[in-house]
Amino acid sequence: MFVSGFTIIRNAIKFDYPAVEAIRSILPLCDEVVVLVGQSDDDTMALIQNIQDSKIRIERSVWDDKLREGGRVLAAETDKAFQLIRPEADWAFYIQADEVLHEKYVDTVKNAMAFYQDKTEIDGLLFDYTHFYGSYDYVGASRRWYRKEIRVIRNDKRIKSYRDAQGFRKDGEKLAVAAVPASIYHYGWVKHPELQQAKQQSFHKMWHDDLWMEKEIAKVKDFDYSQIDILKHFRGTHPSVMQKRINDQNWAFSFDPTQARWTLKSRFMYWLEQQTGLRLFEYKNYKCVY
Repeated sequence: MFVSGFTIIRNAIKFDYPAVEAIRSILPLCDEVVVLVGQSDDDTMALIQNIQDSKIRIERSVWDDKLREGGRVLAAETDKAFQLIRPEADWAFYIQADEVLHEKYVDTVKNAMAFYQDKTEIDGLLFDYTHFYGSYDYVGASRRWYRKEIRVIRNDKRIKSYRDAQGFRKDGEKLAVAAVPASIYHYGWVKHPELQQAKQQSFHKMWHDDLWMEKEIAKVKDFDYSQIDILKHFRGTHPSVMQKRINDQNWAFSFDPTQARWTLKSRFMYWLEQQTGLRLFEYKNYKCVY
């Protein structure tokens, strides 16, 4: 079984992405990892080169900044990276630059890939998600956070990145997937408030035009982390590759549940989910077969 990893990255230093940690976290599962580095305003290329692992193959790309609708540029770059993996790969592990796989899940994922390798009805593997917010101590608990997404796909070039690269489809149809008891740790909402605000001001340009940006994105120095509905304390352990970042955290964040910002409808839907385990009207970009 040959496994390729692939990811895209741009301005990793400028916006403080844990890109190195993301890449390192999937290296134990992969025979190669393709890193497609876009034109950057910082030294992202050197950052990736300094990982110095023979499995890593670095390629360059130029992002089309005119693609400012629905995050399509992210899907376009993801498709480019997928096209670059070696043809003999059986599976491809896609990791985004703010996602990390805990080492405790490596054997679980490896065993799942081996188990489903010959089950051709399966297009990919579905992971749980743990979304951190504000700091490394809190995770999102409401329905605003997606609970599952595909991160391992077959090396089938009919599969394309979907919308803003959150997931995948094959010939425009949802993938048939098998659920894996493993979680991707998402750290996109954990960074110094000043860097988070800078990221927001840049990131939304991939979705919206200048008029929307002018109206909706506050011209402030620091991101306001208080605009959130409900969080829970994280009681587990973080991936070992993230430990230095956690130790180096240089901002304070705490959450007061009495100040949660949510509507009566959202509060009811959250209560119902806690009581029943059901998330009504949940968006699922996949067909879970196993």
